Amino acid sequence: MEIISKKESIPTFDTDIIAVKHIEYYPGGGIYDEAQITPELIGKILAEVPQGISIYLFLDPYGECDWMEVLSDGEWLSLGCSFDRNGEYHNYYTYNSAYADTAEMINKFNYSDKSTWTSLESGGQSPVPKMEAITDMENGVKAVEYFIHAGELYPGIDWAHQL
Repeated sequence: MEIISKKESIPTFDTDIIAVKHIEYYPGGGIYDEAQITPELIGKILAEVPQGISIYLFLDPYGECDWMEVLSDGEWLSLGCSFDRNGEYHNYYTYNSAYADTAEMINKFNYSDKSTWTSLESGGQSPVPKMEAITDMENGVKAVEYFIHAGELYPGIDWAHQL
């Protein structure tokens, strides 16, 4: 895993541009195509992040690649991103350095260890480790908003790049 440290300088982005082309709430939530993704829907999503949300945001209009999974339970927030770069997938996760020492415990897959795992489940089934989740909802919302508009990882938080 490669850690990408947050930057002090955050590039501006145009809130009139919407990079996300397909949205899927889960489980059993709404599906929105590019024509249905409005500033009102974006505002609704951003308001739900600190309260609790499970959603995929796709840069691809067909919802097949280049996406961010947003998981929140109101306490923990996990952002997972996957980008297809010429057939090679690059995966990134929010990184919480306060739990960096739990990497060995993660590899043991003891999901009952509450010091290692959040209550979040990626894809509705895979437990999310605390090392890949943050509690700073304000910066987390900024990261989601940045992805929606710029289609990139928010440089104002730490990320883990899966190698």
